[in-house]
Amino acid sequence: MALGKQHEIHTRRYGRNLGVGLLLAAFIAIIFGLTIVKVTRGDYEPPRTEAES
Repeated sequence: MALGKQHEIHTRRYGRNLGVGLLLAAFIAIIFGLTIVKVTRGDYEPPRTEAES
C-alpha cells in the first residue's frame, strides 16, 4: 500500500537538510585536514633543549 504523494514542504525541507549536511561534512573535512597537516609537520612536538640534541 503506497502512501500519499509527498507534500511540497517535505521536498523543500529535504533540499535544505541536504545542503546543511554537505556544508557540515565539508567543514569537518577542512578541520580534519588542517589537523593532519599540523600533526605531520610537528607543530605539536615539545621544544627541544640543547641537552637533548
